[in-house]
Amino acid sequence: MAVRAVRGAVQLERDDAEHLHAQVSELLTAILERNRFAVDDLISVLFTATPDLHSDFPAVAARKLGITDVPLVCAQELDIAGAMPRVVRILAHVETDLPKAEVAHVYLGAAAALRKDIAQ
Repeated sequence: MAVRAVRGAVQLERDDAEHLHAQVSELLTAILERNRFAVDDLISVLFTATPDLHSDFPAVAARKLGITDVPLVCAQELDIAGAMPRVVRILAHVETDLPKAEVAHVYLGAAAALRKDIAQ
């Protein structure tokens, strides 16, 4: 069993806690499903949010999904001029037998433009 990192991102339509929770839940669920990961495969999850998001912590969405015994950390993205607004990113560390090349990185909606090279 190897430790792998999987990435993902989603752009929110607005800075609203319920919308943030729904979009981050959708992203986390897509990451788990596309890679056939179980919650028990998660080692840790780092969430980042662009500086224009203030309504809640993205990790709250994970806790609402029942991810309660995995270390979660939230941080703020760099405030770079011209960067895509209202984006939540995820970097999750997992235990898996998948080779690196087969890990599905998930970029939903407009966020797919952030990493066209790895978005699935």
